[in-house]
Parts: sequence; structure tokens; C-alpha cells
Amino acid sequence: MNQSLTSFAYLVAAVLFILALRGLSHPTTSRQGNRFGMAGMVIAILATFLHGGMDWGWALVIVLGVAIGGSIGLVVAQKIKMTALPQLVAAFHSLVGLAAVFVATSALNAPQSFGIGTPHHIHTESLIEMSIGLAIGAVTFSGSLIAFAKLQALMKGTPITFRGQHQLNAGIGIAILLLVIAFVASGGSMVLFALIAVLAFALGFLLIIPIGGADMPVVVSMLNSYSGWAASGIGFTIGNLALIVTGALVGSSGAILSYIMCKGMNRSIINVIAGGFGNSGDGAAAAATSSEGKAVKHGSADDAAFIMKNASKVIVVPGYGMAVSQAQHALRELGDLLKEDGVEVKYAIHPVAGRMPGHMNVLLAEASVPYDDVFELEQINNEFATADVVYVIGANDVTNPAAKTNPQSPIFGMPILDVDKAKTVLFVKRGMSSGYAGVDNELFFRDNTMMLFGDAKKMTEEIVQALGR
Repeated sequence: MNQSLTSFAYLVAAVLFILALRGLSHPTTSRQGNRFGMAGMVIAILATFLHGGMDWGWALVIVLGVAIGGSIGLVVAQKIKMTALPQLVAAFHSLVGLAAVFVATSALNAPQSFGIGTPHHIHTESLIEMSIGLAIGAVTFSGSLIAFAKLQALMKGTPITFRGQHQLNAGIGIAILLLVIAFVASGGSMVLFALIAVLAFALGFLLIIPIGGADMPVVVSMLNSYSGWAASGIGFTIGNLALIVTGALVGSSGAILSYIMCKGMNRSIINVIAGGFGNSGDGAAAAATSSEGKAVKHGSADDAAFIMKNASKVIVVPGYGMAVSQAQHALRELGDLLKEDGVEVKYAIHPVAGRMPGHMNVLLAEASVPYDDVFELEQINNEFATADVVYVIGANDVTNPAAKTNPQSPIFGMPILDVDKAKTVLFVKRGMSSGYAGVDNELFFRDNTMMLFGDAKKMTEEIVQALGR
């Protein structure tokens, strides 16, 4: 395949990637979007593979690598639980970062193979692109590993901070920048290259450890952006148009998503990177009475079923507790039963509910909840005042009125779902512990709130049984 055909194939792949992003913007077109993305990737791989100048021995190695990697991906996709998607995404981001590091290393060791120079002279622009791609890739790799470890509970989700942390991170960042300049000036020193990699690996680690559970959705989208820029940087190094375009699409879309997530938490990217906000959600249980002496009201599944059956409008607010207990199918069954009784049922999704962007949407889609019944915060927030019942299942911080009433609260100013305006709030939770932000929820003590203590799936199934009697 000549260069013109290869470039045309890359252009077609790029168009398909753009169509994939467009399709993924809405649940009803997400399947088609995935198909566009897969088709684009197949075209890009085949175009690269069929491009002239490849040794057949290496071609066989590539085919074998694709077969092994594809088989592993297929097994993982079939076995992974929907609740484990956040850590799976973080793990995949780490592989993208590591791939960028490997490609940069290969380009430095064999520049003639990539058309960027000779063993004794590498083009200056290639050295710049190579070193930047290396640094971003290394940060993405180590940062994603820490995010995976926190999400998988291999390490505590609480922020890990120490004195002088931000100054250390800034110092490492400046050192990497100076090393990149020195690396380019040296014409490609192996020692400086290795130092950039080591410091970038350390920086990725140090950037993520101070970030707590409440910020994990932003971290996942931020690392997604990093992985895209790393791929794009390496694409410039080796002159691969498909890699440049794909990386730029992933990087920019991840950056936009990070902005949207930060807006949903009333925080800035700088706040997130600074860390220190949020915990693992395993904090000590809150008191059963508020500071004003109010006690919580708690009820049973029968109480909840009676209240729901006599309602005309029920809004369901899912959170990570639903994901942990795998309650989405029971929740769908609950919604179906209520609809049969003439009750209007809607689902309200907060942009940072769960541990990754769109986490709740994916789980509800898995349970075949109708797309038309699912609404984002901006679309449904004014409807809570007209709801007879709000069924909160595992969501905590995103329903906490303290975000509007307590200027001293760390979540003050964060947009929340106004569930407290409903006539009755049924709140499913295992206990009185705080959410990821480590803040007690004022909603627990409101006069219109009834706590339903227990496992989210079991409680929902019991309510379904009570409704069916």
C-alpha cells in the first residue's frame, strides 16, 4: 500500500472515530458509536500493517501480539462486572501510557526505522515530541495504576498527604521540563531520557495519591485525557496520522469531560490535582441524632412499599451503593411494578454519581431501564418539588443539602439533586456513615426522610415483594 492510500485510510479511520464520539454522546446511539470506533480501529491497524517496508518476521510478531492482546481483552470484557468498570478503565489508561513509553524508547533506539533521523542524529522536532510523549505517558501509567489500586480497594481511598507535597510535585515538574530541554540539546542522551522517565513515573504516583474517593470520577476522565495526549505526542514522533488524530480526540474529549465533572462538583482541576478531598467511604458511622438533637426515622420495606403504592410520582436517585450491591435489575423491576399501578417513575442522575463518568447510566442501561426515563441533574432538578416520593439508593454526597446550607462544609457550592424538596424521601443505606467526601448528610435528619437500613439490592427486592402482595 503506497503512502497516499495509507493517508486516505487514516482519514477514513479518523472520520469514524469522530462519529464514534458523537454516537457515544447518547445512550440510544452508543452501540452504533462503538461499532464506528471498532471499524475505524480495524482500518487504521490494517493500513499500518499493509504499509510498505515491513519485515515479514516482525509482521508475524505483530499478528501474534494482536491475537494475544485481543484474546485477553475478550476474556476481560466477558467476565468483568459492571461495578468494576471504573478500575478497568483506569487499568486500560495505564496500558496506553506504557505503550507511549515503549514507542518513545524504540524511536530513540532505532530512529532510522521511524524515519526521524539516524543513530547519530535525530531531528530536533522529533526529540521534542518524543520526550513530551514519554513524560505524559509515564505520568499516565503510574497515575492510572494508583487510581486502579484505590478503586479496586488494593489501597485505601483516603487522601495520602504530607507536608511539602505540592512543592515537591512542582519541583519534579520543573525538573522534567529542564531535563526535556537538556535532552533535546544533547541530541538524544539515553541517560537524560531515562531520568525523564523515572521522574515522570514518580510524578504520576505523587499526583494521584492525595486524591480521595470523592474526586475519583474526575481522576478517571483526567487520566483518559492524559492517555490521549501521550498517544498524540508519540504519533507526531513517528509521523503516524491516525495516532495523532486519535490521541487528540481522546485528549480533548477527556479534558472537556474533566471540566464537566469539575463543574458538577463545584471544583477546579487545580483543586482536584491538589487533592486532599474525600475518603474511601468507609469512615466512622455518624451519630443517629443531629447536632440539634433530631433523631432519624427508619422504616421497613413494607412501609416503603405502602408509601410508593399510594404515590403518583416517584423519582429514583441511584448511587454507588446501587452499583456495589448490583441492585439495578431489582430497581428496574420495582419501576415496572409501580408503572403497572399507574405511578409515574423517573430516574435522576448526578454527573458525579458513582466512580466514573456515566457509571449510573451504564448500570441502568444494563438492566434495560428505558432511556426516556433517565434524566440528568439539569433536566430533572426542578421536578423534585412535585414528586411524592424520592427513592435514594446508595447516593450520598450528591443529595446532601449541606452543599447549599452550610458554608463551612467542604462540599458547599457543589450542585446537588434537590431530593429534600420531595414530599417523602426514602433513603436506602447500610448505616449512618458519611459518603466519599467524609461529610455527614443533613438529609438523614429531615422530617420528610425515612431511612431504610440494609443492603440496597435486598431492600429493593423486599419492597418489590411487598408491592406484589
